[in-house]
Amino acid sequence: MSTFVLVHGSWHDGSAWEPVIKHLEAKGHQAFAPTIAGHGKGANKNVNHAQCTQSIVDYIVDKDLTDIVLLGHSFGGTIIAKVAEAIHERIRRLIFLDAFVLNDGESLRDILPPDYQTLNDQLARTSDDNTLMLPFEIWRETFLNDTDLDLAKSSYAQLSPEPYQPLIDKLDLKQFYSLPIPKSYLYCTEDNVLPQSEQWGWHPRMSNRLGIFRLVQMPGSHEVIFSNPIGLAEKIIVAGRD
Repeated sequence: MSTFVLVHGSWHDGSAWEPVIKHLEAKGHQAFAPTIAGHGKGANKNVNHAQCTQSIVDYIVDKDLTDIVLLGHSFGGTIIAKVAEAIHERIRRLIFLDAFVLNDGESLRDILPPDYQTLNDQLARTSDDNTLMLPFEIWRETFLNDTDLDLAKSSYAQLSPEPYQPLIDKLDLKQFYSLPIPKSYLYCTEDNVLPQSEQWGWHPRMSNRLGIFRLVQMPGSHEVIFSNPIGLAEKIIVAGRD
């Protein structure tokens, strides 16, 4: 049995993983879902990427978790890469779930399509605290396009504004790319958040940056965490197995 640590993406907090965790535990696994610093309703949004990373490192160390399978969803991919640098000896495998894989020296903003860069810059500029809130129309059509309107609305209500600084911080990833930790890329085939192309898409653009990796695929949108948590849990088990 495995110990999973599940790291959420932008606008989310750890509670989004509860249905997935329930199924993983029913299969005999351990699973944990920390909330990244600066995320969740009521959180202080004045954080940078290093503080986000440190909050996950601290969670794992405080709970003395070892031999873990560390998963990052979307923005969480940038977090688990830096967590791996800090505590690689505690990690058995990394799973990138439709996650950003940055090259050394890049920020997440750097690898977004130009229209997303412009939108995010504008949202952060017009906010009171350098955050961005995803418009519902984009959530409905591109993030969660595999469910009905009621679930789209109820899941959107769980989101909160995203700190912008962690998305524009450029990351030194030289150490990450030298680590021998096994890696998996879990790709949802109807994920339309990034244009589905070799120039912009999740797979193969992001996945191939990992070098040698295990590819696992499943039907679904970027937010299968809401639309199909049981199916997602089953694929996480496959992606994380020895």
